[in-house]
Amino acid sequence: MNPLHPLIALLQFTTILPLGRMAPFEAFSRNVWIYPLAGYVTGGIAGVALFLIHAPPLVAAGLGLAIVFLITGCNHLDGLLDLGDGLMAHGSREIRIRALTDRTIGTGGIALGLMVTLLAWGSLASVYQAFIAIFLAEVAGKYAMAIMTIFGRPFHEGLHAMLHQYASPWFVIPSTVLLLPLLLFPVPLISMSFIFAVMVVVPVILITLATRLFGGVNGDVTGAAGEITRASVLVVLACTTALPVPSLVDLLL
Repeated sequence: MNPLHPLIALLQFTTILPLGRMAPFEAFSRNVWIYPLAGYVTGGIAGVALFLIHAPPLVAAGLGLAIVFLITGCNHLDGLLDLGDGLMAHGSREIRIRALTDRTIGTGGIALGLMVTLLAWGSLASVYQAFIAIFLAEVAGKYAMAIMTIFGRPFHEGLHAMLHQYASPWFVIPSTVLLLPLLLFPVPLISMSFIFAVMVVVPVILITLATRLFGGVNGDVTGAAGEITRASVLVVLACTTALPVPSLVDLLL
């Protein structure tokens, strides 16, 4: 097997980038720990675009998120909307699952989608170096999706169930190693600490909530974790990067 097949299959699954012939999906399904690499690609593209675009902060933030949505084909955003419908449904677990998996979008989905997207947009517009923020947030979001896939017990057969069956708890170790380059960015240590906490706390909360309401996790909940984690990281950066504390790079130099 081509050693690049897992990465190519990952990007073909998480983006709409033209990458030629389809790689075997099994190559990625057996290596879901590489999820953060997709964030390096999508966040890198959006970050470069924001670095080159000279626009007012609100416009630049909107363009940055639009680029991410375009590159990912809004696939994870769709999961966020479906989760919103499942959360807002009233009644038995079966009713909630029906609302979660229904392809139509209801009020709950629209509300959750607006809340998360507006938080991400407003926060991205509030940070000084938006191109770094969008990069960090994208990698963090994909890491959260790896955690969801590794530890989120599926409640029915589907794509998430297939990915989960090949995942092992030790996958979290190499997936976390992929985050180490983030420490080289000139971001305050308190911000980076909160970012790493968010990457763990958001999936843990969603796994707990989904298990209670739906009996487990599916692909929609996993995609929603990526969207919520991205927004949460941007909120953290907007609230903490103005603090007069050093980054890891500052301490080493």
